[in-house]
Amino acid sequence: MNKLKIYFIGAGKMATALARGMAKAVGTDSIAAFDKSAEAAKAFAEQTGTTGTFSLEDADLVVLAVKPQHLSGATAGREEALKNKLVVSILAGVRLEQLREKTGSARIVRVMPNISAMIGAGVAGVIRTDAVSDAEFAAVETLLAATGIYECFSDENLFDVVTALSGSGPAFVFEFIKALADGAVTAGMPQAQALRLAAATVAGAAQMVGGGEDPSLLRNQVMSPGGTTAEGIRELEKHGFRSAVIEAIIATARKSRELGNK
Repeated sequence: MNKLKIYFIGAGKMATALARGMAKAVGTDSIAAFDKSAEAAKAFAEQTGTTGTFSLEDADLVVLAVKPQHLSGATAGREEALKNKLVVSILAGVRLEQLREKTGSARIVRVMPNISAMIGAGVAGVIRTDAVSDAEFAAVETLLAATGIYECFSDENLFDVVTALSGSGPAFVFEFIKALADGAVTAGMPQAQALRLAAATVAGAAQMVGGGEDPSLLRNQVMSPGGTTAEGIRELEKHGFRSAVIEAIIATARKSRELGNK
């Protein structure tokens, strides 16, 4: 594992987040990156501490980390080098068959990570082609474990849902935390305190659910008849809170599907 050389094509924020975790597993000199933006490439090196200087041809594993619409440009002229590589793609909506066509490689692992990988708390979905060996997949799993947790899938259609839930989900949670804090500020609390309390409240609640507790049962433990929480829940339901969240996931999954069909 320590000898594995990882080459990123694309050095944006998500690539940086993953590389920071992966460097813990393989070492900073085992990761190199290319980006058409010199500024992005410089920021990647500075924020990840990676020092690899090897070329695409010398890599063992290639991570495609460009925007989906830039896939053709990123692979053009590199097909000969890519066709014999283990390729990991983090492109939203781009399916395994499309990746095979663009890279020429049969050994592809598709990953949908999220931004929390930046702090080692990432959540990723993973699927592989049949050509990826168990040993190769185990290496990818080790890399992902260094960035957070992951779930393996056998049905690629579910990847659009993964994109919506854990890929875009942090943005929805950030919006919720900001709304909680804004409500507290409106009620008179200083903003800094409101943000700290809102973030810690969400983190604590998430930890309880992550431990296996049923969120509906937990909610009922907080909500007593005729109490303050019941009044707040009533207001959320009055404004369609649950429906809005459900529709956001459905709409995001639909957008991911549309990207894959382009």
